[in-house]
Parts: sequence; structure tokens; C-alpha cells
Amino acid sequence: MPDSLINVNGDSVQTLEILFLTTVIALLPSMLIMMTSFTRIIISLSFLRTAMGTQQNPPNMVLIGIALFLTLFIMNPVLTQIQQTAYEPYTRQEITQEEAIDRASVPLKEFMLRNTESSSLTLFCDLAGVDEPATDEAAMELSMRVIIPSYMTSELKAAFQIGFFLYIPFMLIDIVVSSTLMSMGMIMLPPAMISMPFKLLLFITVDGWQLLFSTLAQGFR
Repeated sequence: MPDSLINVNGDSVQTLEILFLTTVIALLPSMLIMMTSFTRIIISLSFLRTAMGTQQNPPNMVLIGIALFLTLFIMNPVLTQIQQTAYEPYTRQEITQEEAIDRASVPLKEFMLRNTESSSLTLFCDLAGVDEPATDEAAMELSMRVIIPSYMTSELKAAFQIGFFLYIPFMLIDIVVSSTLMSMGMIMLPPAMISMPFKLLLFITVDGWQLLFSTLAQGFR
């Protein structure tokens, strides 16, 4: 077998391309977490489960599945643009691998910059010793090493804000139930046991799943 070429399905593929594809596949989970809407969604769902006090319901696998499909739904325009501008021309051998990577990074940069707070972008520009961009065109020239941590910081902030608002109604139920039990002298009865049905009733009454999913989907620009 030659050192520079490997035969795969009758096509000669450069060894470096195989190594590159292997590296990309290994980094896909991290890319999914860092460069898409997955982080905000999974943290918000975790906050919801904790606020309701349902322990392991829904299970982790269910939460991850919901987050994955919501991420695919939200990121569909970006993925479609990447497919049309980068992947399909590359498979037709109209552009090189480097050009495909450059074209694929443009929709991702646009998505992340639209959902990144200016304060986060300013912070990492200062840390990287880069001038803060004054226009959107200048921001697109920033490298991924600045845009990705800025986007991640903004996503964490947004997810914790959602978690705060999710906690408030359920915390009020806990306070009311605890006060009621203390006034009745039922100190030994765990308040969480009594408040759980009321939390579930509240969540079902307001159609909580649809409300949360629509809020998450509409929160991305």
C-alpha cells in the first residue's frame, strides 16, 4: 500500500484527508456543544427537572434526546446553508478542502455572533489582544478562538437566566406548602412530598413543555 494514497471504495483518498476526517469526527461532540444551541437547551432542561424536584424524571437520555432534536430544529437553516455552500461543492470537487472549511465557518460565525453579547465579545477580544470590531463585517473577520468562548459565555448566561425564571413558580409552591404544613403542626411530613403533585399540576395546566420549547426556539436569532 503506498504511503500517500489509500484505496477506499475504488477511490484514491489522500492519507491526510483520512486523518483530518477522523479528527473532525472525534471533535464532533465538542463542536455540537460549543457551537450550537445545545448548551442552552440541555442546561435549561436540567434546571427544570431540578426545580420540579422530580429526581431522575425525565431520565438523562430523554433530556439529551430532546436537546439534540431541538438543536437540529433550531440549527436547520445554518446546516442547510453549510450543505449548499460548502459540502455539496466539495463533493462535486468544485472547491478544495480548505475552501470548504472556510465556507462552512461563515454560517456558524454568523449564528454565534448573532447570539453573542457584546460584553462577552469585548472581554475575549481584550484577552486575546484583538481590537474590538466596530461593525458586523469586522466581527466576521475574528477567529474562532475568540468567537467560540464569547458565544459559550453568552449561552451560559442565557441558560442560567432561564433557570432562574423556571425556579420562581415552583419555589413559591414550596414556600406555600411549607408554611401551610408548619401552621398545621405537621412538621414531620416532608413538604416536597406534598408540593410535588401541585408542581406537576401547575406545569400541566400552563402546558409547560410547549411553553419551554417555544421560548428556547424563539430565543435564538
